[in-house]
Order: sequence, then structure tokens, then C-alpha cells
Amino acid sequence: MKIELPEKRYYGIGEVAKAFSVNNSLIRFWEKEFDIIKPKKNAKGDRKFTSEDIKNLELIYHLVKERGFTLEGAKTHLKENKHKTISNFEIIRKLETVKTELLKIKDNL
Repeated sequence: MKIELPEKRYYGIGEVAKAFSVNNSLIRFWEKEFDIIKPKKNAKGDRKFTSEDIKNLELIYHLVKERGFTLEGAKTHLKENKHKTISNFEIIRKLETVKTELLKIKDNL
């Protein structure tokens, strides 16, 4: 899944939920369940997600929605293999980008 968000310092929960095609409540739930998601909150309590939070949400989305992990399984996997999981995830995303570009080149030939 490719997340399309503009380059900004902070993102609102609505923008994040729309980018992942999920409800706001799921983002709030994942925030409570996973320690790696720590959005800033303003005086009103509105969540402001950084690009680091977005990367962590992508990783959680990948584990839970794409690979079929349970929440407990995803938490355990992240705790035991955090660095390996993150590097593998980044490699997969880069390869998907390369594949997309190659397919575009192939279509233009």
C-alpha cells in the first residue's frame, strides 16, 4: 500500500485515516495499543502526527492488515524484531516503488 500524503510537519487524524482508508477510531485504537505511535496533542486534544508516526502506522498497517498478524502478534513481533522488521519493511517499500516504475516504463515501450 502506498500512502499519499503531502510533505508537512504535522498531519491531522482525519488526513491520516483517509490516507490509510480506515476510520479515525482505528488510528486512535492503534495509538493506545502500540507504544511506537506517539502523536503530539494541542490544547484542544487534537492529535498531530509526525512523519515518524506515519512510518510507524505504515508498519503496523502492513503487519496487521497485509500480513494478517493479530494485534498481540504484531506487538510481539515489533518488540522482538523491531530493527529487522523495520529494515525489511523499508526494503519491501523501496522494491514496490521500483516495480511500479519498471511497470510504467514497460507500458510506455
